[in-house]
Amino acid sequence: MSSKVALITGTSSGIGLETAVATARAGWTTVATLRDPDRADALRDAADRAGVTLDIRRLDVTDPASVTAAVQGAVADHGRLDALINNAGAGHVGTIENETVEDVRRVMEVNFFGVVQTAKAALPHLRASGGRLITVTSVGGVVGQPFNEAYCAAKFAVEGFMESLAPVVGRLGVAVSVIEPGAVATEFVSNIGLDPAQMIAAAGDYAPLLQSYATRTQGQFATSAQTPAQAAATVLEALTSEHPAFRIQTSEWATSFTGTKLADNDGSAVLAMTGAYLG
Repeated sequence: MSSKVALITGTSSGIGLETAVATARAGWTTVATLRDPDRADALRDAADRAGVTLDIRRLDVTDPASVTAAVQGAVADHGRLDALINNAGAGHVGTIENETVEDVRRVMEVNFFGVVQTAKAALPHLRASGGRLITVTSVGGVVGQPFNEAYCAAKFAVEGFMESLAPVVGRLGVAVSVIEPGAVATEFVSNIGLDPAQMIAAAGDYAPLLQSYATRTQGQFATSAQTPAQAAATVLEALTSEHPAFRIQTSEWATSFTGTKLADNDGSAVLAMTGAYLG
């Protein structure tokens, strides 16, 4: 029980998978969680290739009982929890006139309330260890983008939640960071399960706009997408840095993009201001 313990959500593929392997390689006891344990083959294969051991467990961020069981089980078995890395999320493309409010609620449930649920479960243990609360958000948590209304709303909510929480739990020894990737070449986009041509055909008056958006997005991924391992390296840096920034982008492109809205890219000025409210 001498090594530090990190619990990571959404590790079946992409950034979560690479973060789990990188964290274990760095010497952390890594609890790699995913909604469906039947999808853990790629994770196990990656761990075997890296020569590391992962503690793989089920955790569905939309199921409070699953969250509680995973967090409490990890602490019971490993004796402590030093970091929670919220990575689980779901993409979504659409505009409100062509979808239901329930569609938006589902996006918020996974991408926002799932983060809230896991943070709540982990915080008592993170306070005990003086640990880290790290959440993978998106440049879409800073800059709202067309046909990403629900997704960006959820990511904006996550960033607001964490920016408000950071100075409070920081006074109790927990460092909070948000990681903002731009385009990453993962299964995240394909996992949305959309047929772009079919969606455009059904978009009505929005079809020309959606076509333009799809073309631009495909070009963006083709020219500037990072690998999941590159994004995971930023997460690991936030995990191991002595004094991690609050807001961290994973690439120069992401920094430039968010910089159009944020003159204060690492969030230090905002945290200094809100921290002053606490005396």
